[in-house]
Amino acid sequence: MKLLPLLVSLALAVCAAARSTDQPNVLFIAVDDLAPSLACYGDLVAQTPHIDRLAASGVRFDRAYNQLPLCNPTRASVMTGLRPDEIKVYDLDRPFREEVPDVVTLSQQFKNAGWFSARVGKIYHYNVPASIGTDGFDDPPSWDLTVNPRGRDKDEEHLIYNAEPHRKISGALSWLAADGTDEEQTDGMIATEAIRLMTEKRDEPFFLGVGFFRPHTPFVAPKKYFDLYPLEEIRLPYAPADDRDDIPTAAFAHNNPIPNYSLDEPTLRQALQAYYATVSFIDAQVGRLLASLDELDLTDNTIVVFWSDHGYHLGEHNGIWQKRTLFEQSSRSPLIIRAPGAAGNGTASPRIAEFVDIYPTIIELAGLTATHELSGRSLVPLLEDPLATWNGYAITQVLRPSDDRLSTPVMGRSIRTARWRYTDWEEGARGVELYDHYADPMEFNNLAVDPDAEAQLVMARLRPLLAAKASGKIPTTPFNEPRL
Repeated sequence: MKLLPLLVSLALAVCAAARSTDQPNVLFIAVDDLAPSLACYGDLVAQTPHIDRLAASGVRFDRAYNQLPLCNPTRASVMTGLRPDEIKVYDLDRPFREEVPDVVTLSQQFKNAGWFSARVGKIYHYNVPASIGTDGFDDPPSWDLTVNPRGRDKDEEHLIYNAEPHRKISGALSWLAADGTDEEQTDGMIATEAIRLMTEKRDEPFFLGVGFFRPHTPFVAPKKYFDLYPLEEIRLPYAPADDRDDIPTAAFAHNNPIPNYSLDEPTLRQALQAYYATVSFIDAQVGRLLASLDELDLTDNTIVVFWSDHGYHLGEHNGIWQKRTLFEQSSRSPLIIRAPGAAGNGTASPRIAEFVDIYPTIIELAGLTATHELSGRSLVPLLEDPLATWNGYAITQVLRPSDDRLSTPVMGRSIRTARWRYTDWEEGARGVELYDHYADPMEFNNLAVDPDAEAQLVMARLRPLLAAKASGKIPTTPFNEPRL
């Protein structure tokens, strides 16, 4: 009789081992408007110990680029594995299923394969802060369950300071050093709800999308995070006085036409302080998620993906703020992937990655097969060897609406290789840019203005790749870097 319990225990252990190998959990953490303003990315101001710990135990992609630096397009691109031109999403209002009604999203792949699929907070687009507490632009087929917390930050919007009162706080430099605890804020509640779901589903495979709303404007966080960044230590980024002279008009976002919104330096420093405060606040919530994985004994069987929808300007190029540009600060985004047992864990990868690469990477790690053709390629080889030969390049684009500067909408397209960034506006009719990141990582010197023979050679190599993208025929073969 004693043999039966032993056999049952052995059977359960075998099942658990099989589940551990074949059905890993996925903790999919999205952060809104987060530039690589993290200590692990070399930011000397940011205090982000928990995200740094994740980077130290996973693979940090130092050159990861989004497909379009605006919330709705980039999130739709990540979740469908398709580029903006394929889903025809370029702005905040168009749902991707209008163009691709039957596409199977990333989380839907897991849901269809038997994983519990849930979302807490913002994975698809939301109007922030107006839609906090609602489903926003959610995609119901993607999830078994959705949770939409609404915290104290939403109820206390009347306390928020708006440095540009003629604009809504959603798009203005605005902030609040809030009273109360982390758990009272929407993002603190998101972490709490995500931990609850991980606890409830610890014995079955899950795909859990956890989407934080900050550091999107308004910058709201408990006061203690503002105290981490004394105003007297805050400095605005450097740029040469003539930095804008060689930049095409179309390169500047229509919602930021005036340098620094004409705000004075003390106000801008307060905005920087508030941004970093919200970054540290989100870092603390990520720390709660990681600690819960450890406490629930799920770490060794959970793929953790940490990403932000796009980068974020904090005053670069003499006064650009927020997003919607094709400069490095807007196109480049944080991406950290920790796959259990990956040989590259604990190492950074300098190889070029695109956000359309996230979808194929995660399904390969889980042993799933895509049900439609994906536009990216799996990063699994870089998770095993972050320094592997890759020869990748990234393409980012943005659509400028017509306004008092531009008589018609203008499409901007940018290609980033290991060394170069080449950008054209309306296929060059509205301007061209070329930056050498070996010599000019802040993109101060536009080599496309009066180009010498070497710059012309590089542009001749890069221009056809953007033309191929426009035709929908994007090369999948490795790219050999143009060298002068």
